[in-house]
Amino acid sequence: MNAKHPSESLTILTDLVLPSETNPLNNLFGGELLARMDRAASIAARRHSRRIVVTASVNHVAFNRAISLGSVVTVEAKVSRSFKSSMEVFIDVWVEDRESGNRTKANEAIYTFVAVDDTGRPVEVPAIAPETELEIQRFDAALRRKQLSLLLAGKIKPSDATELKALFL
Repeated sequence: MNAKHPSESLTILTDLVLPSETNPLNNLFGGELLARMDRAASIAARRHSRRIVVTASVNHVAFNRAISLGSVVTVEAKVSRSFKSSMEVFIDVWVEDRESGNRTKANEAIYTFVAVDDTGRPVEVPAIAPETELEIQRFDAALRRKQLSLLLAGKIKPSDATELKALFL
């Protein structure tokens, strides 16, 4: 199975924030943004694996900036690293200024997906070959995030979290 570049999984969803999607402060509901991110991330994971994918976890979400009614929102998702059957997908959320057209990063998230066959059993996915500096940073950090998650879940021993230990030694 040949490695793929993160750019091959790039998924970009652009949409407008409508009144039915906002809270009493006229800002996009967090749950609505999570759903948009999940859709973009699932498409990216499917593009990478060319298999059915399921959301395994939402590892990190940062709501750094409110997104107001009428805003143009762009959700960009790319597979940042793959493991045996799982894929980490990094998501960046951008808001476009209505007058200038300038984009500002509003939020980000990291989701994990698992590729499965028609019976729901996990299947192997291609490796990732990062190209840009940002892709390399996200690729390297993905292993530390995975080890931390496994450690917190009690699935590995602290002594097996080699990437995490390297941060402190």
